[in-house]
Amino acid sequence: MIDTHTHIYLQEFDTDRDLVIQRAKDAGITALLLPNIDLDSVEALHQCIQAYRSFCKPMMGLHPCSVTASYKDALEKLSTYLHLKSTAYCGIGEIGLDYYWDNTFVNEQKKALETQLNWCDHFSLPFSMHTREAIEDAIAITKTFLDKGVRGVFHCFGGSLAQAKQIIDMNCMLGIGGVVTYKKAALDEVLRYIPLSHIVLETDAPYLPPVPNRGKRN
Repeated sequence: MIDTHTHIYLQEFDTDRDLVIQRAKDAGITALLLPNIDLDSVEALHQCIQAYRSFCKPMMGLHPCSVTASYKDALEKLSTYLHLKSTAYCGIGEIGLDYYWDNTFVNEQKKALETQLNWCDHFSLPFSMHTREAIEDAIAITKTFLDKGVRGVFHCFGGSLAQAKQIIDMNCMLGIGGVVTYKKAALDEVLRYIPLSHIVLETDAPYLPPVPNRGKRN
């Protein structure tokens, strides 16, 4: 099995990262896919993949919650890493749209998403898509890139069955983790109608621990 989305490079794991990774290996996990967050997280991401080179695979991207008025500068700097042959990125992420925390930079989020979906096309890499209260807009924008062959995972999917089918029709995947155990999410009622061939597993560690561990580090 592969954890398709984890932030194990963050400081929450600084005291016991070796042990956590060893437990993952002992449990049969063969790889961890690590999406970037912003400019400040790049160094920790790279240190982690250097320490666990055969096990941790990096992505490069700008999280929507990190998009500000200066997003173009951030994207330009992040894009330089994608051109480095010394680091083999497995995807573009974590990208997407998030209207939950702050609507100040919605337009900038959309433009940043379009730029990074163009990266997917240019570098022939899949995306890891974050959506929160923005899934319809994310689907609509992604659809405009389908003719370029852009594909990826809608990370932490929590939408409706109709939205899940739209994503599947785009030949994209649903990233499923601890949220499936949250009663209010009702995600289990959606997933019973989704083929396993369109589902990938993730933890989003250290976030979103499953029941009964909510409130703890995932």
